[in-house]
Amino acid sequence: MSAKKALSTSNHDRGSADLTYVYPVVSRRAGGVSVGINLNPNNACNWRCIYCQVPDLTRGSAPPVDLPLLEKELRGFLHELLHGDFMLTRVPEGARRINDIALSGNGEPTSAPEFAQVIELIARMRGEAALPETVKTVLITNGSLLYRSEVQQGLRELAKLNGEVWFKLDRASEAGMQRINDTRTSMAKVHDNLIAAIALCPTWLQTCWFALDGEAPSRQDEEDYLGFIGGLLREGHKPQGVLLYGLARPSLQAEAPRLSALPVEKLQAFAECIRASGLEVKISA
Repeated sequence: MSAKKALSTSNHDRGSADLTYVYPVVSRRAGGVSVGINLNPNNACNWRCIYCQVPDLTRGSAPPVDLPLLEKELRGFLHELLHGDFMLTRVPEGARRINDIALSGNGEPTSAPEFAQVIELIARMRGEAALPETVKTVLITNGSLLYRSEVQQGLRELAKLNGEVWFKLDRASEAGMQRINDTRTSMAKVHDNLIAAIALCPTWLQTCWFALDGEAPSRQDEEDYLGFIGGLLREGHKPQGVLLYGLARPSLQAEAPRLSALPVEKLQAFAECIRASGLEVKISA
């Protein structure tokens, strides 16, 4: 691996390890190194969130995954993290631990037809590297494809790895999702996909809360969100909690000049409303 500058919570360069699929980040939410797996090296996603930090984002799906290459990269990089000098030379002191393996990257990872095979591959590599159970495997997803049988099979396998799903829910109305995520997904479909996720694997909601055109999310946005999670709970579908976060790095979408971070007090106030409904909230400003 070539010598490059040290990683930080603001440097999430997905080419930092000179690999196709595997990249490390220092996660502000996790407090350690997250081993990222990018199944969308073509920068294609079926949504277009206006805060997205992916350059040259296009509409589409993941290309075919070269499973032997992914296996080689993941095996080699885990070995480097555990036995090489990457942690010492590239990671800030205090964050020199593997926190998780995260399927995220430059698009929707569940759009890869090989998704279930990828989860099985990760399980093998975890076993080879003797990673402890405390190193989680995390799927970061917009949840839009969780109705697919192969994706659900992947979630069943993920659950066996002490895995988690981080299910994107930035707004809980169709108008809000169109405005923030540039998708026409119905709330009924979000509801059904989220129920499927919760049934198959421990699932957190991940919610990006920020100002648009200088305006914080409206009271209606808050009520829509609280009403949605309240309905889930009344139906008996309880997620692990909510990962509530603000803007840490600049968007690379056309809307970037219109976005700004909220004061942490605003995040804390909304978090208290969510907690009052009965869910745990973790805040990353």
